[in-house]
Amino acid sequence: MGTFSRIAGAGLAVSTLLAQSAGAQDSLNNRSVALPAIDVSSTRTGGGITGASTSVITAEDLERAPESSLQDILSREAGIQTTSLYGSVNGTGTTVDMRGFGVTAPSNVLVLVDGRRFNDSDLTGFDFSLIPRNSIERIEITRGNSGAVLYGDGAVGGVINVVTKNGVGARPNARVEAGFGSYNTREAKVSASTSFGPFSTAVFGNAFETDGYRDNNRTKQRQAVGDIRYKIDEASVFFNIAADHLDQHLPGPRTIADGPFVGNVNEFRTNPRGTNYPLDKFSRDNIAVRGGFTRSLWDGIELTLDGSLRRKDTTFATFNPIGGFLPANTPSAFNETTLSAASITPRVNFDRSWGDWRVSGIAGVDFYKTNYQSNRALFQGAAPNHVYDFDQTTTGFYAQPTFTFRNDTDVSLGGRIQRNSFSARDTFDPTAPAGPFGVNPQGLPLDTNETQRAVHVGIEHRFSPNVAVFARMAQSFRLPNIDERVGATPVLTVTDFNLRTQRSRDYEGGLRLNWNRFDVQTSVYDMYLTDELHFSPITFANTNLDPTRRYGVETMVRMRVTDSIRLRGSATHTRAVFRSGPFAGNDVTEVARWTGSAGASWDVYQKYLMLDVGARFVGKRYPDGDEANLGGSMIPAYALVDVRVGGEIDRFFWSFAVQNLFDKHYYDYALDQSFAGNQLVQTYPQPGRTFMMRAGAKF
Repeated sequence: MGTFSRIAGAGLAVSTLLAQSAGAQDSLNNRSVALPAIDVSSTRTGGGITGASTSVITAEDLERAPESSLQDILSREAGIQTTSLYGSVNGTGTTVDMRGFGVTAPSNVLVLVDGRRFNDSDLTGFDFSLIPRNSIERIEITRGNSGAVLYGDGAVGGVINVVTKNGVGARPNARVEAGFGSYNTREAKVSASTSFGPFSTAVFGNAFETDGYRDNNRTKQRQAVGDIRYKIDEASVFFNIAADHLDQHLPGPRTIADGPFVGNVNEFRTNPRGTNYPLDKFSRDNIAVRGGFTRSLWDGIELTLDGSLRRKDTTFATFNPIGGFLPANTPSAFNETTLSAASITPRVNFDRSWGDWRVSGIAGVDFYKTNYQSNRALFQGAAPNHVYDFDQTTTGFYAQPTFTFRNDTDVSLGGRIQRNSFSARDTFDPTAPAGPFGVNPQGLPLDTNETQRAVHVGIEHRFSPNVAVFARMAQSFRLPNIDERVGATPVLTVTDFNLRTQRSRDYEGGLRLNWNRFDVQTSVYDMYLTDELHFSPITFANTNLDPTRRYGVETMVRMRVTDSIRLRGSATHTRAVFRSGPFAGNDVTEVARWTGSAGASWDVYQKYLMLDVGARFVGKRYPDGDEANLGGSMIPAYALVDVRVGGEIDRFFWSFAVQNLFDKHYYDYALDQSFAGNQLVQTYPQPGRTFMMRAGAKF
């Protein structure tokens, strides 16, 4: 793992190719290849999925990034866009989109922590603020839907695997850090790790508080992670526990309106920091326990058995906004939800050679069980109108071998069969307090079983150590998540929990180049989707869309100008369009056609003074709700520049970072509710120029 942490994203692909070539050459004198010791907490693929576009964000990249959150750092990568509702500087409430899914991105990007699924079965997806930034060893990004074979449903736009640190082989060490920034932002971080003989342990803790950019935008978060391991040559065992507590106030949108029925107002310009929702709030308590072991069966064959238990408790309270149809701050909804998930994921890794060809890969079983219970009431303490109780069980069988021929060509073939069972019940209380518009009647019960399949075929060919080409074809699927099944259907409409499973098929081809200090990766892709799942904020219903398509070009460049100056950049062209139906040819909303980034790192004076600069560009896009592409309220393009200055002196370190250096006034999500010649757009303003100062020490 330590090797990966020192390799830049594009360079990783080339280094992997060289390593595979060298390994195959060694096998000419050996009938079998012993696998390196597999850490049960790492990715299932090691060097990535054959034929797919990949990149890696290292621990050093994270340490020196001028951006304020993990989501902002991810947005520098080709093919990734982000959307934020709250503007909090630690990234809470910010979603990550890969290859153009807009508002449904959280359910179409699969997030792993140490190779295990961490996407929840509700609509919130994965919140990257859950993971203490100081606990991350690297982030592996695999674009496209080929990850569905190894990891199951939801890997449509791609897979992001967060690999965390551990104390294996570490001398006793500790690190403490404190920071202060704009809007009364405070944070503290502590970490420590050590090893003694075959045992190792590591702990990480974070505390974060901010008043936030917006009124009613206060955020308070606490995190802790503990990890213990036992590792010898032929086996390893690990146990990991992580906990998170979040309290967040929700400021709601700022309205832009113009018309005879809505008046003329532009809160985005006149008062972007204000709120019409001074009491809305959200809280979350999350705990996850993971454990497992790896055992070498014989040369080239290793068995891994691991599992996890997770529980997430959330509450959400909202009130009638000021100036609405009801008196200000009248309760309108209070939801209490518990989501529990358990998994068992045994698998076998294999790596064998015969003469001048080699077979490596993985085969296994994934078992996941999720229970979701949500009490929906008018206000805290009231009897719930609805109690939703859902159970979902998935069992997947998969295998993905990779064949290496003549040391220069890899061919990968993978397949998954997954059985999905879902049960939904709605307990309805017609006597519970209800708002003036009433509540929906009891939802229809649902018991459903289905079998879905995923397929991956990939190839890579190395013409030389400097030039490689890759291509792949894959088929994947996405199950409706629980919130999509519940929906928010129009008042007095019976909820039907039954939705069709989304399916996708995509193709990709690309090129990797490496000349000494210069690395380039570029690829083109084409993806076809049927029954795409979508929530309409206009009709308040979840539906299966008409067929859609995504296609585009993604390019990443890294260059080491000198030993002290490094440059990076990316450029992406993304099209997400309807293939048929009333919106045929139109863009899918909330997806920018053009995005790009550039950055530079300069060791001005060794490690005593270091400068990092990053720039991100996002093109204009249609707002949510404008599937007709009328274009009257398009989200404007914007470019942001972030700067960080830092250094180390002996065991002490410091940094000063400025985000949005040129104080751009922008938003990256909007909801178009225009009607009958009246413009009505809800926007979510983002912070202007902010700063963050940090200092700490290593022991």
